[in-house]
Amino acid sequence: MPARRKARKRALDVLFEADLRDRPPVEVLAGYLDRIEKPRPAHVDYAIDLVEGVAANLNRIDELIASYAEGWTLDRMPVVDRNLARIAVYELLYVDEIDDPVAITEAVELARQMSTDDSPRFLNGLLGRVAEYATR
Repeated sequence: MPARRKARKRALDVLFEADLRDRPPVEVLAGYLDRIEKPRPAHVDYAIDLVEGVAANLNRIDELIASYAEGWTLDRMPVVDRNLARIAVYELLYVDEIDDPVAITEAVELARQMSTDDSPRFLNGLLGRVAEYATR
């Protein structure tokens, strides 16, 4: 598995736990980092960047997801989908070195592995609309 995909998966684990436990993502991240062996694997730094970036911009990210998720509220989305969308929207808006199609494809692929049968199509449409907004 490529390093950035591992990082996205780790970030998803942290954001998923924070969401379920209603805890701040950076607090859950600190507990996660305490459990990682030293030296840290290379992908962990990008996972940290993703969690901290999503946490710092959560209100704006959730606002965009809610605006472009046709017929869905954040609360109705599966927790995995909501947090994959958060990671991808963060990458679309704030990570210049990740191309938009890559951010979308990675979210869709993780949804294929970890969520419902409808999730990849849902995320692809949602993230495509957000990417279109972001390039205006």
